[in-house]
Amino acid sequence: MTTVGATLGTLAVVSVGLAPASSADDIQSQQWYLDAMNAQGLWKVSTGKGISVAVVDTGVNPDTNSLKGQVLPGVDVTGTTGDETDDYEGHGTSMAELIAGTGSGDGLKGVAPGAKIIPIRTALTGIGKKAEKQGDISAKAIRAAADSDAKIISMSFGTDFPIDGGLEAVQYAQSKGKLLIAGVGNGAEDANYIGYPAKYPGVVGVSAIDENGEVAKFSENGAYVDLASPGVDVPTWCDKTFKSYCPQSNGTSQATAITSGAAALIWSAHPKWTANQVLRVMIDTAGRDWPKSTPSRYLGYGTIRPAQVLLKGKGDPGPADVDPVTNKKTPGLSAGTGALPSASASTSSQPPKSTSGGLTSAAGSSSTSSDDNTLWVVLGAVAAVVVIGGGGFAVFRARRGN
Repeated sequence: MTTVGATLGTLAVVSVGLAPASSADDIQSQQWYLDAMNAQGLWKVSTGKGISVAVVDTGVNPDTNSLKGQVLPGVDVTGTTGDETDDYEGHGTSMAELIAGTGSGDGLKGVAPGAKIIPIRTALTGIGKKAEKQGDISAKAIRAAADSDAKIISMSFGTDFPIDGGLEAVQYAQSKGKLLIAGVGNGAEDANYIGYPAKYPGVVGVSAIDENGEVAKFSENGAYVDLASPGVDVPTWCDKTFKSYCPQSNGTSQATAITSGAAALIWSAHPKWTANQVLRVMIDTAGRDWPKSTPSRYLGYGTIRPAQVLLKGKGDPGPADVDPVTNKKTPGLSAGTGALPSASASTSSQPPKSTSGGLTSAAGSSSTSSDDNTLWVVLGAVAAVVVIGGGGFAVFRARRGN
């Protein structure tokens, strides 16, 4: 499914290309990105313990092997039969496992297996006419997530149209100290519409990359892309029956969940930081070979590299109350919240999210010698070396017009 053609009131999940099912007993071997990011090394420092992630999606089944004991009470805003634990498509459960799955029973292993999930069930594709008639309720879902104990709000869905009350809901969540993360959409090969809620200031827009570190052809692009994360050949449940996994599923949904898990690892290790500070270090340590002041329309500030923060101590948290993307103070937060600002912090070099010009493509130079061109390679671990940009994506050099 793509976000193209989504109607107001029924938002599309941003996962595509489910492949034939694979038996669960070897599904973890398909999670290539865990080895690439040296997850075993990361988990010696942080597992995400103490951090809850709100998964705004199709619901989360708490009874899969990987999620037993991982799911806290949540909220259902659909107004339909069932509650937040009734996943009507299987998508939300997949995202939850990618974030905080324990891997028990040969299930998916989450990036942050020590974190907890708070399910917020909303009306996405496939829930039926009753929810569709309610109009756009995703803003209500975001507010419900903001009112929960979650520090991170993971939103693996999108629509081509502004969400009724969406901006206000995002601002409300941001004022409550939440880190909001959303997929930018999978329609790049079609019309490449602007995706919401990823487009909103205050939301981290995530694009998808493959095992070679190249942006996926389906991954939408524009000034609202902030970070890039694995989203190709990432295993998920095939459907709502939860009988088998599909090892070759693709989408910015998966990229969003993996980014949310990485943020949970960092925040758990630095519990006094604010959402702004967690995001700032993720931006500072992202893999890129272009200036931070001119983010790529395809990969944003670069690919996530939590090991640079957790194992190498890199990244400057900076001011607690300033959004590192918009450079604006976050309503409701004070400079005294969380850690004290670093003396060397600087946010003036980063353009606001509404900027549409001056963006670089992902098809720049492809040197592999620079540390910024490696994704999660740390401490001599065997990990995937990725080149940010490459000849195969030279077609993406053209900048997007207003």
